[in-house]
Order: sequence, then C-alpha cells, then structure tokens
Amino acid sequence: MNKQYTPIQIIGTQRSGSNLLRLMINELEGVVAPHPPHILKTFIPLLGQYGDLSDAPNFRQLVEDACRLVETNPVVWENVALDREQIFAQSTNRNLIEIFKSIYEQMAAANGANFWCCKSMANVSYADQFESNGLKPLYIRLVRDGRDVAASFKKVAVGEKHSYHLAKYWNNLQQKSEDLVGNVGADRAITIRYEDLIHEPEQTMRQICAFLGLPYSDQVFNYFQSEESKHTAASGFMWSNVTQPILKNNTQKYKSVLTEKEVEIFESIAGQMLMKNRYTVNGNKPLIFSAEEIREFEIENERLKKETLKQKHLKIDLQKRAAQEALVEEIKARKVMQMAELA
Repeated sequence: MNKQYTPIQIIGTQRSGSNLLRLMINELEGVVAPHPPHILKTFIPLLGQYGDLSDAPNFRQLVEDACRLVETNPVVWENVALDREQIFAQSTNRNLIEIFKSIYEQMAAANGANFWCCKSMANVSYADQFESNGLKPLYIRLVRDGRDVAASFKKVAVGEKHSYHLAKYWNNLQQKSEDLVGNVGADRAITIRYEDLIHEPEQTMRQICAFLGLPYSDQVFNYFQSEESKHTAASGFMWSNVTQPILKNNTQKYKSVLTEKEVEIFESIAGQMLMKNRYTVNGNKPLIFSAEEIREFEIENERLKKETLKQKHLKIDLQKRAAQEALVEEIKARKVMQMAELA
C-alpha cells in the first residue's frame, strides 16, 4: 500500500458529541471515519502478553488479534476485509502503532478515501508514540462542558459515575488534549467546542474543512440518514441520538441531572479548565477533600456503577460488547496457559 493517506485523530473526552462529529466528517468527500474499536486503548495494556514483537510469530499474533478486535466491534466496519498478510508485510516497524495505521489505511483504501479518521479519544494519551513512529495526524480537539459530560456518563454503561471521578477524568484528558494542541501547533491541531458545533454548525464545519484542506459541503448535515449512522444507533443506547438531526438544545443538561453538591464537587476539581474553555462556573471557593472523603467517593462510585448496570437497556449494550471482551479474556488466558505448560 504505497499511497499516502492523511490521518485525522479526534481527541478530548467521550460523551462530548464525538460520534456526531465523526458522522459529519464521514460525509465529507474522500474521508472515511469508522466507529472506533479502540485498538490502542485495548492492546497497549496487553502488549506484555506477546513477548518480543521483533519475533515474527509474536507480531503476527498481534496483527491477528487487532484485526479480530475490529471485526468484533459493536458497529461493523463496512466494505473492508482486513488483510493480515498485507499488514504484517508492510509493518516496517513491528509495533502496535504500525498495525493501527495499516488497519485504518486498509479501511480508507477499501472505501476510496484519502483521509481516515479515528474517534478513539483516549488516543491523546498515545500521541507521543504517534509522533515517534512517524504518524503525524491532524488533531481535532473536541471540548464539551464537563458537567454535561458528567451528566451523560451517568446514563450509560461505561465510565465513572461519581462527580469527583468524572471531574478528574474530564480535567485530565482535557489537559492532555490542550497540551498536545499547543505542542503540534495550529497547522496540525484545531479546537472545537461541542456547543459551537450544534449552535453554529455550518460555521463550525466550514472551520473544520478549512483546517483539513477539504471542500465544505452541506452533505455533512445529512449524517443522520447515512447507513453508518443507522448502524451506530442500532449498536447501543449510548449512540441512539445519531439518527436525529442536530439537537440544538442539547446543552446544560447537567442542571437537571446533577445535584448542586455534585456540581460543586465537579467545579472544585475542574473549574479552571471549565473557565479556560469559556464555560461559566458558580465562583464558589473550591472544596478541599480529605483522604477519608475521597475513599467514600470511591465506594460510592463503585456502587453507582453497579446500580447503573442493573438497567435492562444498558445490559443489552454490554452484551453487544461481549465479543470484544471475550477476545481480551482469551488473550490474557494465553499467558496463563503458557506458564502452566512451563511449570
């Protein structure tokens, strides 16, 4: 695969409207933006299971497993059959970044695209590995009011549930994203607010298109009629809104979801980051939390996670992720079996 492709990486925090943005970008001519199987987030913690990747059998196994992760993604990747041998042969450096790049390039090639876009927002944590391995994405940092992000996380199967933990999570990823934008410069990174995307969609999408060097088209606003949108919505409750036009009133939801105390806790942790991104806070003196209070928050966070998963529609969401979870457990079990054989 000698063709040069332009990678786009969306960074920030989940529950920030990233699927909306992905589906809009997917409507641009020459761009493919599939739903992310979270290749790096899944496999970086598992790399110890594979041993020395310079050994061909070990690297070949990692290629196989990464392809299987994509193939078991809750939202199916259309029009592509991943070629393991091609990925193996083209990986000049035997590492996970090469596999990640090759998989997305195969998706782009299969769909006649010159750009590929990854929405796995946690990849902001692996940007140093991108850069050191010669992968130079164009970064779109997507920011949403962290309190609305927290309110959204409370309703879905994944993520933290206590305001303290949600604030730390949001603040940490926004700080990493802000730092990355500053490090790579304006020619390779842009910051977009979710609120601007839904209130001034044409202006915001024109800004994104200009940044990417692509012609703007009103077709982006037909995203909700696309097959990709329908497949995404059918794959989980957390993505159900993507078959609707832009929800212009989808802001400040936290005011009806979070208690005053939860808002105060969130702003105590992430107030500075909220204000830096032009969100208004109550201005109260930040709370200081004792070690005992934090332990209580942790207990409550775990209780809330368990309570959330009792909801029938969220159990169904988890069932749709079961194939990927089974793959991860299979990979972990291999090492145990190897150790047992050696004993």
